[in-house]
Amino acid sequence: MTLPRPIHGIIPPVLTPLLDRDTLDVPAFERLLEYLIAGRASALFILGSTGEAPGLTDRLRREVMDRAHAVVGNRVPILVGITDPSFVDSLDTAEYAARAGASGLVLSPPFYYLLSQASFLGYLERLTPLLPLPLYLYNMPNFTKLVIAPETVRAAASLPNVYGLKDSSGDKDYFRACRDAVAGFPDFALLVGVEEILAEMVPEGAHGGVCGGSNLYPALYADLYDAAACGDKATVQRLQKVVLAISEGIYTVGDRTSSYLRGLKTAVSLIGYGNGVMAEPYSSLTVEEREQIRLAIPERPAPVY
Repeated sequence: MTLPRPIHGIIPPVLTPLLDRDTLDVPAFERLLEYLIAGRASALFILGSTGEAPGLTDRLRREVMDRAHAVVGNRVPILVGITDPSFVDSLDTAEYAARAGASGLVLSPPFYYLLSQASFLGYLERLTPLLPLPLYLYNMPNFTKLVIAPETVRAAASLPNVYGLKDSSGDKDYFRACRDAVAGFPDFALLVGVEEILAEMVPEGAHGGVCGGSNLYPALYADLYDAAACGDKATVQRLQKVVLAISEGIYTVGDRTSSYLRGLKTAVSLIGYGNGVMAEPYSSLTVEEREQIRLAIPERPAPVY
C-alpha cells in the first residue's frame, strides 16, 4: 500500500498480546488490529517499543508481521520497526517486512554502542539505499542514548527513502527545532510519540501522533487529533483531560521506568485484548495491581466526530 506524503493522523504503536514468552495470542492480536482500524487509525506501527520488539524472538516478530498483514490487508498502511544493533538483521527484517506486505519501516539509532551524529548519519547513508520500503526515523533517546539532532534529521530528510520522524523525546523545543530544520521538505512527516503534548504540537506542525494510549481508546486520540487540526480548542481541552488522566492512570503501579508499558498492556487487556502477559525483561502485573489499573483508567468518552 502506498504511503501518503506526509502521513497524517493517529498511528497506534500496536501492542503485542502474548500467551507466554514466545507465543503470540493470535485471537487477541487480530481483534486488537480490528479495534484500532475501527477507531480510525491512519496506519498501524507494529514491532516498536510499545510492541516489545526487542524482547521478542525473530520467529515471533515474523509471525506478528504475517498476522498483521493477513488481518489488515490494504485497509491502512502497516509500518514495521526494524531497529537492531546488527545492520544485517535490520536489513533482513526490512526485507521480510516488505515480503509480508508492509508499507514502511521505522528505525531508531542502533542501541548498545555509543554513536556520534556523524556516525549515525553515515549509518543511514549506508542502510537506506538497501531498504525495500520507505523509512521513518524514531527518536527515542531514553532507550538508544542518542538524540537525533535536528541537523541530522535535516540531512536524513534529503535521503530519497526517508519519509519522516517519530519523536518520543517529549521535548517540545526539540520538536520545534526539527520542524524548522525540515521546513524545506514539505513531504517529510513529523509525528509526536508522547501523547501529553500531541494536541499542543499539531497546530505547530505535527502531522500526527504515534501514541501508546491509542491502543486503549483509539477513537479518543483520533478525535483529539482532529480537534487540534481544525482548531477546536474547546474539544481539545475536554479530550486532553481524558488523555492526561489515562496517561497518569497507566503510571499507577510500580516505578515510572517500566510502569507505562506494563500499565498500558494491562489496561488494554482489561477491555478484552489479551491477558497482560509481558515479554521479558518485564513481568506481568499481579491481580491486585491489575485492579489498581482498572480503577485508575477513565472510561472512554463518546466520540465527537
